[in-house]
Amino acid sequence: MYIRTSFIKAITGANSVEHFDKSSKMAKIIFYEDRNFQGRSHECSSECSDLSSYFRRCNSIRVDSGNWILYELPNYRGHQYFLHRGDYPDFQQWMGYNDSIRSMRLSPQYQSSFRIRIYEREDFKGQMMEFTEDCPHVYERFHHHDIHSVHIQEGYWMFYEEPNYKG
Repeated sequence: MYIRTSFIKAITGANSVEHFDKSSKMAKIIFYEDRNFQGRSHECSSECSDLSSYFRRCNSIRVDSGNWILYELPNYRGHQYFLHRGDYPDFQQWMGYNDSIRSMRLSPQYQSSFRIRIYEREDFKGQMMEFTEDCPHVYERFHHHDIHSVHIQEGYWMFYEEPNYKG
């Protein structure tokens, strides 16, 4: 495993007002082919491994409830984006590389403690640092640009390429 990262974030339901489990009917996301919530739309309340039959492109998204992980390619592959409740009138607002969203799933919800260890070398060797909360800039604490192995001990974690939860 090799990760070049600038920050990590624990995934919780705290980014949204409502709390629900993965099978909840409350989760809702709407995809629009054009910017500013225009054009053909498709509404989802559960995961989908291939969205290509519902729309050709995705230029805006409205997340009514839930935390979602979107993927650039079918079958949960390619660049991924983490979106929580809110309006995203342009794909650049969710840091999208292009207008392609081809699969998505609800983010797992976790209501307990969080703990992760990152290592500078493969096979959990070299300098190690443990995190129990979000870190907006890993390099400032870890002093290594590259992470070669990760041991998630509790919870779910998201890695980002840029500081302050971007990328």
